[in-house]
Amino acid sequence: MKKLMSLLSRRELLRSITQRYRAAGRKDKQRILDEFVEATGYHRKYAVALLNKTAESPLTTKKKPRHQKRRYSDDVKAILLVIWKAANRLCSKRLVPFLPEFIPVLEKYGHLLLTDEVREKLLQVSPSTVDRLLKETRRTSGRGIGATRSGNLLKHQIPVRTFADWDDLKPGFLEADLVAHCGTSTGGAYLSTLTLTDVATTWTECLALLSHDQNEVMRALKHARRLLPFQLLGIDTDNGCEFINKELLSFCREEKLTFTRSRPYKKNDQCHVEQKNGSVVRRMVGYDRYEGRPACQQLASLYGVLRLYVNFFQPSQKLLSKERRGGKVIKKYDQAKTPYQRVLASDSIPEEVKTELRKLYQGLDPVTLFQQLEFYQDSLWQYAWRPSNEEMKANEVMKQQQEQRTVAEFPAGKNKLPAAPRMNSPEPSSRYWRCSGKTTKYHSVKRSWRTRRDPYELVWDKVERELEQNPNLCVKDYFQTLQRDYPGQFNQGQLRTHQRRVKEWRAKRATPYEMVIHPMINSVEEFQTRLEEPSYQNPVVGGQAENPGEAF
Repeated sequence: MKKLMSLLSRRELLRSITQRYRAAGRKDKQRILDEFVEATGYHRKYAVALLNKTAESPLTTKKKPRHQKRRYSDDVKAILLVIWKAANRLCSKRLVPFLPEFIPVLEKYGHLLLTDEVREKLLQVSPSTVDRLLKETRRTSGRGIGATRSGNLLKHQIPVRTFADWDDLKPGFLEADLVAHCGTSTGGAYLSTLTLTDVATTWTECLALLSHDQNEVMRALKHARRLLPFQLLGIDTDNGCEFINKELLSFCREEKLTFTRSRPYKKNDQCHVEQKNGSVVRRMVGYDRYEGRPACQQLASLYGVLRLYVNFFQPSQKLLSKERRGGKVIKKYDQAKTPYQRVLASDSIPEEVKTELRKLYQGLDPVTLFQQLEFYQDSLWQYAWRPSNEEMKANEVMKQQQEQRTVAEFPAGKNKLPAAPRMNSPEPSSRYWRCSGKTTKYHSVKRSWRTRRDPYELVWDKVERELEQNPNLCVKDYFQTLQRDYPGQFNQGQLRTHQRRVKEWRAKRATPYEMVIHPMINSVEEFQTRLEEPSYQNPVVGGQAENPGEAF
């Protein structure tokens, strides 16, 4: 019914008839109620509730806020903050299930001294309460750039595996990806990280690479097999040329490994390793640019400690089911567990390996490991590349010259590149096809003869001297220098040849892959002493039996 009275008038009418309504009999109450409903337009049940209210009760339906006694004091909040930082700032849904196991470890090494009351509150805290207590101290991080270049060769020989196809509950099927430490530019040689994540147990291995190259990936992948606590059964990669190549495909066929790839531009197909790229690699290393062997050696030292901290003290959740209800997606996750706990719960791993893992776990102190990580982070960040004042001035001059050439080469009304003059080359030799005897050029016989004149025959000695003086030289920039020094000899179509030559030169002079894993240090004070030891100045390649990070 439409309300004909204002709010103030309805309240005045209510006050005038309340006492008469309560003192009246049954029939009179019904008559007064009918008149009140007709005058105010209220619902009959709501009108009865208003008339039955006491005089002291307010005429509002709002509930009084409940003032509960504060359960978690500042002492509990301070201790929770210490635990959260020791766990590398985990989210509450991963941290809370891990507290019953993480708190005794911290107490074992003397990092916490708790009373029974505080311990009981910490073990009963909920994820939402942890979020509320830690809300003021949370931070966000930025993002970097990608360096994946499509590898079109041999794609038809490698099957595609999507995110919905991972139903393998057996450990050994890994997702692999490269993280480029190139800063804001992908030019030149820079360090990379090969991240390997097991789908079943979330066991993660990170290996430092000297360059973003397929040869480095092969050496690191062979070394990673010794670090895993289970047998490698298969790998799933993206479509980058560092993975989609003949060498890796032949290696997987010889070792009888399942080799699959994701769909192009579908990062969700590699959701397991992509998550580790952000939460492990980027979070610990950052987005700076690193070049050279000393930085690679320091990065490998960081990963030698990081593999222990992540796999033994960093729990994660796995998605159990996902259901769409209209415009909302309902996701259900399992209880947060560390990769170490998932390995122990697996029936596919031998008991001898689990025993070795338990012994290793008993000797690990998470706070000491985290302090070592901070130490190696500070040491690594000293190698971060920063342009000097001279380089910044030179880049500015080069940019101005490029703009002047662009204006001269592109008059008004023309927006296409001028056609580059092609060099006269002989007809392709038929010997190439006779030697292979196949209908495809991607055969097993490597060509050792030339079919055209070598454009770098006269200048390659100069290129080698320049590379020896500056191993991290940007190939594209130096090719432009050659074009300026030798006008008309090198066209833009020969850039790929120049890049391939430099890549082969670097591969021949590269030393075998080194995975540096330093032993665990008991206290932060020992770091300064360790720096003066010859073993730190010339780190030992991973492979010693006494090393706690060695393969199982």
